Amino acid sequence: MEVYLDNSSTTFPKPKQVIDGMYKHMLNIGGNAGRGNYSNSLESNRCIYNARELICDFFGYDSPSNVIFTSNVTVSLNILIKGILKDGDHVITSSMEHNSVIRPLFFCKENLRINLDIIKSNSAGFMDINSFRNKITKKTKLVVITQASNVTGSIQDIHTIGKTCNENGVFFIIDSSQGAGVLNINMKNVKANAIAFTGHKSLLGPQGIGGFILDPEFNNSCSTLLHGGTGSLSFSLEQPDFLPDKFECGTHNVPGIVGLAEGIKYINHIGLDTIYTHNNYLINYLLNGLLNIEGIIVYGDLSGKMLTTCISINIKDLDASELSYYLECDGIKTRCGLHCSPLAHETIGTYPNGTVRLSVSYFTTRVEIDYTLMILNKISTNTRNQYI
Repeated sequence: MEVYLDNSSTTFPKPKQVIDGMYKHMLNIGGNAGRGNYSNSLESNRCIYNARELICDFFGYDSPSNVIFTSNVTVSLNILIKGILKDGDHVITSSMEHNSVIRPLFFCKENLRINLDIIKSNSAGFMDINSFRNKITKKTKLVVITQASNVTGSIQDIHTIGKTCNENGVFFIIDSSQGAGVLNINMKNVKANAIAFTGHKSLLGPQGIGGFILDPEFNNSCSTLLHGGTGSLSFSLEQPDFLPDKFECGTHNVPGIVGLAEGIKYINHIGLDTIYTHNNYLINYLLNGLLNIEGIIVYGDLSGKMLTTCISINIKDLDASELSYYLECDGIKTRCGLHCSPLAHETIGTYPNGTVRLSVSYFTTRVEIDYTLMILNKISTNTRNQYI
């Protein structure tokens, strides 16, 4: 039996309409958006604009021009973080962040001399709100927080964080990589100034497409890192200062944008609440099963109340890479190691060896979870017997 449980890395399989939409675009349209006035190019323009509208609606925003496309969420976060910070600014983040947040911030700390506070989360992966509030000063410029951890699946209280930032005049960026497509997120309701997203995870799109949405206030203070051809103001030697061209240059990944749009259409058709209910049932079913297997160590929120789609585990006396290999031998695909989140593993006590991560999607079935639990029980029993 083949079981794919690496959906926090990239979802698989993709909806058929995602594949069909990309195929039809490349077969029948293929024009370069913004680089011609013939029908194929204009149709690519329409595809991109329609995708901007879909994304705006999905994230609860109201200006399609404020949707910026990039190649992935890491590029999005680099643009947002490095574009807004200046020497001496104070920034707050959490210890559960992915390296797509931590590395740009450390770069700014070393090169711009920003002051960086990393709020340590508890062993379940949740940041303490009071500790966060106590770190805000008059010099705090920016808060960057992940909606949910890619290691423990812990969901952060972004509503309270956003409200606090808004009350203190602090910019708030959300990394929605592990939340978008699983959890509802409304940019205005959570009072975020910018949301970075990626297409290939729970938005069910292809790899190589991502982006961000930013509000006017953030845009006015954010510089672009990229400069080049936009198809607009070609006579000017300077980058246009209007959206989306300010942050987008070069050829768009139109097939990727089409695929992302189809992924969101699929989610809208099924219903985000339906997808959440399915995923929440499966992840809690998996959690309960894991907690009843002797020898398995489970990390994160053991109540299961604030989980997205992933759980990290280890088996005593077995390296995470060995466990992942044994699972692969029985057809179960997982990810092991530090998951590009070393501070998160320090937080939950699994650094430097990491964990094995099991992550579900809307296409995961209970039969697959039962099979996974059976194989894990077998591996754990065999491991314990070796040390008796």
